[in-house]
Amino acid sequence: MASLDISQLRNVTSGAIKSAEKTNSRVYNVLGDDQKGNDQAFSVIFGQAVENINTTNAYLSDAENEEIKWALGQTDNTHDLSIAIQKAQTALQYTVAVRDRVLSAYRELTQMQI
Repeated sequence: MASLDISQLRNVTSGAIKSAEKTNSRVYNVLGDDQKGNDQAFSVIFGQAVENINTTNAYLSDAENEEIKWALGQTDNTHDLSIAIQKAQTALQYTVAVRDRVLSAYRELTQMQI
């Protein structure tokens, strides 16, 4: 039976996990006990959302570049192509999931009675 090295799979997501942990700690540090924490927390979360979109766009661009290189015969390495495509798909799915949650929260807020 062939052995499967899953250490490469962990490395793909470890950067995203570390980024999420860093963001989480920033949000909790900003919230604190004072009233200004809510405004700062929103700006931190919004900044991270913009950074997430930029990262997703970069992954999509990298995947597209790898596809073009492979289609033009500039590379025979399908491994890099498949990794780039998988990263782009995962990042896009995550971004869409975050967007859906934000829209859901917005709808819930707009339906609240004052």
